[in-house]
Amino acid sequence: MARQYLKRATKTSATGASDVRETVQTILDEIEAGGDVSALAYAAKFDKYDGNVVLTAEEISAAAAKVPEQLKRDIQFAHDNVRRFAEAQKTTVKDVAVEVVPGLTAGQRAIPVDAAGCYIPGGRYSHIASAIMTVTTAKVAGCGNIVACSPPRPDVGIAPAIVYAADLCGADTILAMGGVQGVAAMTFGLFGLPKANILVGPGNQFVAEAKRILFGRVGIDMFAGPTDSLILADSSADPEVVAADLVGQAEHGYNSPVWLVTDDASLAEKVMARVPALIEDLPPVNRDNAAAAWRDYAEVIVCDNREEMAATSDEYAPEHLTVQAEDLDWWLGRLSCYGSLFLGEETTVAFGDKASGTNHVLPTSGAAHYTGGLSVHKFMKIVTWQRATRDGAKPVAEATARISRLEGMEGHARTADIRLAKYFPDEQFDLSAAAEAAE
Repeated sequence: MARQYLKRATKTSATGASDVRETVQTILDEIEAGGDVSALAYAAKFDKYDGNVVLTAEEISAAAAKVPEQLKRDIQFAHDNVRRFAEAQKTTVKDVAVEVVPGLTAGQRAIPVDAAGCYIPGGRYSHIASAIMTVTTAKVAGCGNIVACSPPRPDVGIAPAIVYAADLCGADTILAMGGVQGVAAMTFGLFGLPKANILVGPGNQFVAEAKRILFGRVGIDMFAGPTDSLILADSSADPEVVAADLVGQAEHGYNSPVWLVTDDASLAEKVMARVPALIEDLPPVNRDNAAAAWRDYAEVIVCDNREEMAATSDEYAPEHLTVQAEDLDWWLGRLSCYGSLFLGEETTVAFGDKASGTNHVLPTSGAAHYTGGLSVHKFMKIVTWQRATRDGAKPVAEATARISRLEGMEGHARTADIRLAKYFPDEQFDLSAAAEAAE
């Protein structure tokens, strides 16, 4: 493959990453031992908030009253889209039963987890959309109890729009607590909450590390790193739109990679020339993030043809993948490693991030090689069951006894023996490990 890098990243998502594991582990240990009191102490230290932690119905109503009507309608619109898509996803998982051999039926059931903890970032940006994405999906899946947790701001509390969105989407409890302490409160069942069975939602490196440490005790959506985005563009793409989309994703954070892969060097050069001015035109905080991300983490790659472009994209396995090229059906059929795919100029990552219906909690740092994003399926356990008649159990018991003895697991074999002896007392069976070989 002949790739030409017109711009190459000088850093990766792991560059300069501080080791936060020890800090997070200490906080988790202290909160598990100290319960509510320790969690409140960390909340006072990090959130600098001493208001009510578990929001009352009156506080939720008061927050809703502060949300402008147009924003409420926008949140409702996004919620409806996410709900409809999640409902469609749920229909793809069904209870099934099949007669494996005559008299032996095996099946599966899809059972939602009981308690879900949804973390909603609220620091630099108020992630209204994260409330919609996580709480709505858990609700559609059928979780019995949903806790929405978001960091409060000093003397203010959780952003009213986040409170409104979490309540609209079906949160049973809204917890005003951020960071590791918020994750711990949901996991350990503090403040009268049920212990979470699964934790979902994006967060900073401390939240991500807390979820990593707690994985196993609870389920998590995925191990998350900095958000990343890749655009595949050919000569038909508009360089102004491509540049704007790259900048729009770079503003997520200083270490958020954005990549352009194209077979048109002229397009690449036009995009690279346009990006700095678009970054400079952003508000200060956004500008600083986008400038650092573009400077240190962005790459622009020129390939010989679209097959090389697709192969490059699959190698990177981006969280967000945009195609601005001809023959979109070819790309849809060819591409295989991405968190979410945006086909054509008429859609963009921001649509998926905010309101179009697909979920924005997606695999980062190459995890799209082996997993997809948040969906109703993440909140559901696929469990199996079986039932047999005595005649149906007969051949299974014979095979089980012989396989078990070949493996040296005599106790297993005898559970099959006892059934054969009980159900078919007048028959003789050769259940030794060597029986099949002797035949």
